[in-house]
Amino acid sequence: MSQKFTVLVDLDGTIVDTAPDLMNAHNYVMKKFGFETKTTEEIRNLVGKGAGALIGRSIWGTAKKEFGKISDQKIKDQMIKDFINYYAKNIVNESKIIDGVIEFLKWSKQNDISLAVCTNKQEHLAIDLLKKIKIFDYFEYVAGSNTFDYCKPDPRHLTSVIEILQGDLKKSLMIGDSETDSAAANSANLPFILLEDGYTDKKVNEIPHDHLVTNFQGIEKIVSKYLNT
Repeated sequence: MSQKFTVLVDLDGTIVDTAPDLMNAHNYVMKKFGFETKTTEEIRNLVGKGAGALIGRSIWGTAKKEFGKISDQKIKDQMIKDFINYYAKNIVNESKIIDGVIEFLKWSKQNDISLAVCTNKQEHLAIDLLKKIKIFDYFEYVAGSNTFDYCKPDPRHLTSVIEILQGDLKKSLMIGDSETDSAAANSANLPFILLEDGYTDKKVNEIPHDHLVTNFQGIEKIVSKYLNT
């Protein structure tokens, strides 16, 4: 029996626009600890490397002197904890599925394609989001930042999932929206489909990719080219 084709997808900014809810959680923590809040667009440029990186980069970018004063790791850890707790309780207030995703997920199942999520969001948050937004059942596996001892841009985040699904690296590809996804895919030697206007401060021409799309509408045509190769 031939092995199924595997499609790995990032979560935030790739299949779900989570920026509004992430912004609300971020700003809740910033206000609590006396830092500047951010707009949704600013949050889009910070998402991708996990809650700790989001909070850290935000503080570093807008309040460098203040950040230097936070020498107590317990305070930093508390900020991250507060962010995750608030976000977990408000995870799908404003988040929306990216255009064309539902159609692509249905098409993938019809074509016997294995689907998995590889995200730097914590695993339990990723699963909860996917369930609440009602697309969890399309995926055979969900790997978060804490699923393994490594996460994107480490290529093992992708290759380990493919191995778990008993897939084939030569019959797999990655879809994402940032340089973190691109780096992981390139290191794993996987074709990479990049979504424009992703959660990154990088320009499209600064992110290596094999295909560029605006959203998931018509993405089936690209994936189809790999199914019979």
